[in-house]
Parts: sequence; C-alpha cells; structure tokens
Amino acid sequence: MGHSLDFYRTQYPFDLLSDKEFDEIIKDVEVKEFSSNEFIIHEDQNEDTIDIHFLLSGLAKNIMHRSNGKQLSVRFYYPGDLVGVMILLTSGEMKFSVQALEPIKTLCFKRESFLKIMSNNTQFSKVVMDGISHLMKSLYDEVKFKSSSTDEDDDRELYKKRAGSYMEQPAFIHPQDSIEKAARMLQQQKIEALLVSEDRQNLLGMIGYGDLLKAYFENNHRDSVYLHMSEEPYSISDQEFIYDALSYLKHHPTEIIPVHHKDKIVGILRQSSFFTISNSVYFDLTYRISNATSLEELKDLSPVYNTRFQDFVSSLIKDHMMAYDIAELITNYNDRIHKQIVQIAEDEMITAGLGAPPINYCFLVMGSEGRKEQAFSTDQDNGMILADYEHSRNKEQIYSYFKLLSEKINSMLNQCGFPYCTGGIMAKEDKWRKEKNEWHESIDQWIKKMDAEEIRDFTIFMDFRPIFGDFSLAYDLKKYVTNRVQRSLGLHQLLMKDTLRFRVPVQPFGRISGVGKRKTLNLKKSAIMQIVNAIRIYSMKYGIENINTVSRLNALAEQERFHPRDAENAKLALHRLMSFRIKENLAQLQDDEPLSNELKLGKLNKEERKSLKEALNIAKRLQQVLELSYNRNRVM
Repeated sequence: MGHSLDFYRTQYPFDLLSDKEFDEIIKDVEVKEFSSNEFIIHEDQNEDTIDIHFLLSGLAKNIMHRSNGKQLSVRFYYPGDLVGVMILLTSGEMKFSVQALEPIKTLCFKRESFLKIMSNNTQFSKVVMDGISHLMKSLYDEVKFKSSSTDEDDDRELYKKRAGSYMEQPAFIHPQDSIEKAARMLQQQKIEALLVSEDRQNLLGMIGYGDLLKAYFENNHRDSVYLHMSEEPYSISDQEFIYDALSYLKHHPTEIIPVHHKDKIVGILRQSSFFTISNSVYFDLTYRISNATSLEELKDLSPVYNTRFQDFVSSLIKDHMMAYDIAELITNYNDRIHKQIVQIAEDEMITAGLGAPPINYCFLVMGSEGRKEQAFSTDQDNGMILADYEHSRNKEQIYSYFKLLSEKINSMLNQCGFPYCTGGIMAKEDKWRKEKNEWHESIDQWIKKMDAEEIRDFTIFMDFRPIFGDFSLAYDLKKYVTNRVQRSLGLHQLLMKDTLRFRVPVQPFGRISGVGKRKTLNLKKSAIMQIVNAIRIYSMKYGIENINTVSRLNALAEQERFHPRDAENAKLALHRLMSFRIKENLAQLQDDEPLSNELKLGKLNKEERKSLKEALNIAKRLQQVLELSYNRNRVM
C-alpha cells in the first residue's frame, strides 16, 4: 500500500510536511469508501469518534441543521478537501453533518497524529486552518455585493440582458391560410408581422404589412400566405444579448424578430418591446458590418483596427461590466464579421461563375470564439460540416468548390486581423472540412486512439458552434460528440493529463512565479485555460452540452455538481483573469505592440496583485480537484 501513497506526498497541503511528519501522519491511514447519501460525519456523533478525512474522489456536502428543522448546505467538499478539521477545532460548537453526494473515497487519518502534527508544524496548521474556505468566503462576499449593487436602470445593463427576458408571445399563421386571413389577424392583434409555421414551432417564414399590401395591389389577396411570405427571416436565440437584436431592429424599423430556443420558435421581439435606448457605437458598427460588401470595409471595422470599438470596450471595463460578458460581446461582434466574410466569399464564387454552394454546409467556429470568450489577441479556429455527398456524381466538383470557398474565407479572416491558426485548425484544411458521416468516423477514431498532439486539437474542437449555413448539421454533431465523450473515461484521463502540463504558477502562501527576464505571466495558458479546461472536463463527465464556461458552471451548479458558491468563485476568478487580459490587449493596441496574453507582473500595484493571486488560487484549486478525481494510481 505504501507505494501508492507517495502520490499524496506531493499534494497540497501534505507537500508542506517534512518526510518524517508525512510518515508519521500516514502510518495508520485507512482508505474508506462511502456510497451516495451516506454520512461521513453525523452531527449527533460523539466528538471523540470524529476522524479527519482527506477526500480522494467524489463529492460531499455539509449540512447545517437549523432549529426550525430546515437543512442548509453551506458548502461542498471536493477532492483535496479536509473533512472534519473544523469540527475538532471548534470543540463541538459547530454542529453539522457531512454527507456523500455520490460514491466517494477518503484517506482517513487518526485524529491524534493529525492534531499532533498540526501543533508542531505551524505552516501546515495555518494552511489547514485558513483552508480554501477563507479565500472562498472573501470572494463570495464580493460577488454578493457586486450583484446587488448594480444599477438596474443603467443603459449598460442591456449588454447583460438576454433576448428571452424581453420577448413577447408570437402570432402564428398556417402557410395554407389566405392573405385575407393574415390581414385580419394583423389588424386584430395590432402586430407588425405574423410568423408562418405549420406546427407553431418550426419557422417557415414571416409575413408583414409590406408583403400584404403588395399582394392586395396585385389582386392576389386570395392566395396562400406561403406564396408571399419572406423566407429565412433574421432570428436570434433567447440566450443572445438584447443588444444584438436591437442593433438589427434599429435599422429595420418595421420588422419583428423571431426568438428561438435551440430550434423551436419561442417568442418575438418588436420595436415596442424596448424603451428608448441611447444611440450606441455598438449599433452603428454592427450595422455597418451587416451591410459591408467589400473586404476593405470589413477590415476597417474589425476589433484590432477599429479604435471606436476599442474605446467602447474600454468604457465597458470602466463601468465594471463582468469581463466574461465583455468577452461575449467581443465574440458576438467577431461572429458578425465572420458571417459577413462567408457571405462575401459565397458572392465571389457566384461572380466567378462557380455558382452557389451545391449542397448544404455549416461553417463552425471553435476554441475561444466557440465558447464566446474572446479578447483582442486571438487566431482563427474554424471548420466546416458538409452534408453527405459521398454518392454524388459530382463528388470531385463539390470537393473543389468547398476547398476554394474555405480558402477564401480563411484568407479574408486573416486580412481582417484574425491571423491564420499556427496549428492549422481551419476550414481550408481537409481535416477540418468534412461530410457529416466523416465527422462521426473521425470522432470515433479520435476517441479510440488519441495522442498528446491530437488531444490539443480535440479540446479546441470540443467547443464548436455554428455561425453560418445549415445549423442542424452542427446540432446533430454536438449531440453525437457529447454522447461519445461522456462515455469515454480514457479521454477524460487524457484531457486531464493535458491540462496539467501547465501548472498554475502560484506557490503556497501566494508567491506568483513570473517567467523570463521580464517576469511575465501568460494569462491564457497558465490561468484562464486551467479554469476553462477543468470546467470542460466536468461538463463532459456530466453530459452538459453548453459550450461557454460561465454557462457550463451554471449548469454544474444546477445539477448539484458544484456548490453555487464555488461556481460563483470560479466565475469571479474568470472575470478577473479575463479583465487583466482585455486591459493588457487594449494597452498593446494603443502602444502599437504585438498582441499577446503576457502580463508583466512588475507593473501591477498591490491591489491588482492581490486580485490576481486570489484568481490564480482558485484556478490552482480546480486543477488539484481534477488531478485527484482522475488520479490513476490512487489507492484502491
């Protein structure tokens, strides 16, 4: 048994002990297992019988029993947490139970030897005492304060509001109904347009006053609605920022915007859904993007070249908007540029006499763009799913058409300030542009024989999101991947190994170790990605389809895999790290320096250092929880 315990020698906080102390504490240790809902400690237990447990795997929660009979869970215990110390130290004043939420394993220490070492090794006992709980608490208070003190009426709030909270009930009409009936409905319901649908869920098109007038003038009022509707109206997801809908409405005054959830229509937005909103840079710029017809116009509007956009982002930081919301806004802006580029590339194919796309396809963004977590320093990560054309007579032509189209798209993106991906993860590469069936095959192959190089590609791919074309191709693939990945434990192990290659550079007691002469910290590699990767692995384990890290955290908290407080802390750490990254990028743009994710530690003031340290501690803690959860050679 001795050999497998060596692993814990290097684990925090045991790495603070001398060899002699470690041997002393470990000599009578027992491995215990508890199944779901079993108590590890019960509040009615006699204090002398309470041991100290180091949680190896699984999840537990503590329960405080209130005098009114109501149970309250104050926190969860994750791998790497010590259970039972608090109760011993408060000599019975704190009464709570600890219960397993899923099957767990612990290292159970004899309390005497543990307490003896605590009294001899001050460093160790300080860590055990403060534990993570102190840090967690200070951050939690800040979150509580933050969320209660924002001024709801502020214009800025709109950047955080989702379309779902503003939408109204949709009015549907059947495609076979007559124009006359549509006119009557519009009048009765005092609405600008009707949604055309057979099942009141899937959208076929939209018919508004303009379409009706035209039909009446041409004396076609007895026709069916579907002959006169406009197809493929602009629609947005209930999860998108309300601002994105507004910038559209502002320039298309009579339209209503259908709101969908996954692929079902759930509501509409109309002009009157909003109150007066002051003119915004964001509206103006996004409007110009949607109407740009040349690469030159788009290049001037792209984040790296457009100072108005940069100033706008600066103002959001000054207004204390959460940095992950700002990153989402930057990504939405980038999405618009991507969509417009794909459109321009398609138009160029037609002008060149090559015609419109011969089959359905979907253009995907991946990595940070997929997760909606972009800053200014970013490169391309994209791909394409094609409808199956294996058996088509024009197989060769179809292949060449999409090869050329994707080359155009990647080249235009590069010119717009989204540099080519150094790892070659782009739609123009055959590996990232495949038929639906081929994608399924490669995912199976990938999961079967993944190696270190491949795993990096796979993590970038995992976070894909459709932005142009036939979205159903992407939704199908997402289901397939989520399903395959949840079942593959080997893959979880590999991802875990990969994410541990970069250790979060913070020492016990918080010294941050910078790299090189200039003492820099790579915010993305050494910190942000640690949180992103850990949360991705948890989401895979529990079959969560969300892509964005914050919404993954919310889903984990809803499913009781994370305590709401720990989810909030991880979000706050992400906010702080992204905030450093965006500010650093803005400074680089201003000083004409190359964009990077390197933060110079020397120029931080005391407050910033403290803020960075707390965020890094949370990232490190997530890394530890992960390492313990998937430790292969753990004690059996």
